[in-house]
Amino acid sequence: MSLGIFYIIMLVLFLVLLFAGMHIHAVLLSMGVIGIIMLEGPGYITSFLQSNPYKVVASYTLTTIPLFVLMAQFIVQSGIVRDMYALVYKFSKGKSGFLGALTVIIGAFLGAVSGSTTGSSAALGQVAVPELRRHGFRDVTAGSTIAAAGSLSGIIPPSIILILYGVVTETPIGSLFIAAIVPGIMMTIVIIGVMLYFHKTDKRKPLPEVDEEIEAGEIQPLTPLRAGFVVLVGAVIVTVIFGGIYSGVFTPTEAGAVGAFLGFLTALVLGKVNKKFYVESITETVKITSMVLLIMVTAQIFGRFITVSKLPRELINALGPMIEYPVLILALLSLIYFILFMFIEGGAVIIMATPVLLPIVQEINVDILWFGILVSVICTIGLLTPPVGLSVFAVSGVTGISIERLFGRSMIFAVVLALVVCSLMIAFPAMVTWLPNLM
Repeated sequence: MSLGIFYIIMLVLFLVLLFAGMHIHAVLLSMGVIGIIMLEGPGYITSFLQSNPYKVVASYTLTTIPLFVLMAQFIVQSGIVRDMYALVYKFSKGKSGFLGALTVIIGAFLGAVSGSTTGSSAALGQVAVPELRRHGFRDVTAGSTIAAAGSLSGIIPPSIILILYGVVTETPIGSLFIAAIVPGIMMTIVIIGVMLYFHKTDKRKPLPEVDEEIEAGEIQPLTPLRAGFVVLVGAVIVTVIFGGIYSGVFTPTEAGAVGAFLGFLTALVLGKVNKKFYVESITETVKITSMVLLIMVTAQIFGRFITVSKLPRELINALGPMIEYPVLILALLSLIYFILFMFIEGGAVIIMATPVLLPIVQEINVDILWFGILVSVICTIGLLTPPVGLSVFAVSGVTGISIERLFGRSMIFAVVLALVVCSLMIAFPAMVTWLPNLM
């Protein structure tokens, strides 16, 4: 059997397993084991499985993941998300466009302190959509704006996507975090611009009262003391994480530990620490961390199959005539990643596809750090596109807005983000590498 036919058979099998509804880790494990047995025999896979899975997860770098997830859970369970939005509502003073812009900014902030796409989108959607609707936003504009703002956790540090990319490519995670700041700010500005355009064209008058179906999400006024505490907590957490990493005082893992401790202190001061707080925070942290590590183990097996099959080298040879045109190669790789992010969870795509495509990136002499930020931007865009737009599904679930209507609007956010941010990154790479070079 020729390699070409073998690749086609394995690709068809991959798609069949994926669309049959199997979890991504099961698909990766099945493909890896079957492929290695077909190419190298059962003896190779047996010796590989004896030690490699442990080596994959027994990494100090990976401790960053549970620590940041735990920090996110402490912050969400403390109720500070709802308080932040109440504060945003007060600052807007009834101006709907300003309220929408501040909502997007608070979404970016939530991404910075939580790193959880689904959590940010769901929490913000539950409390923000009712107020945006009351102040003149159509539900689909409010919902798609919240989904776009929540998706920023894919690029705003401490993004789990950036952590996984750093582990897979051996790129310093602290440098990735700092490099993502400027693109993250740009994406926030673009989302605000698109939101303001839609809001202006919607021409919907503010409602005199909150609709019955959203009344439960109404925000209660903040006391000045609590508002000051919310602002202080947010400023301290962001300053400690970014300032500590940028100055070299903390490693990313240590920053995650300090952030989790600050999140716990916040919940303690707000009187939210009880049995339910511990159970839900720890349970969710274990679930998310276990999912990521399981994907990493199975993706390592799949990656070994890819290496044995010599697919990266074959791809480089196939793209040989285009090597002299790096921009075309980057456009093609971006399209591949975008299609994968449309169908598969972001972390799984990073772990599965990056080892295959990284040799091509190195062949055209593209900065690995810069490419990681580009991939994270594409991941953020993929969170807004069907059929696996996690941010959109999260907002639809907590607001009851039709998923079809939300996807119709969120796709426009995704297209504008791709055209503006990705184009600027390719045209001006220094906007990504400038800050890391100052570290």
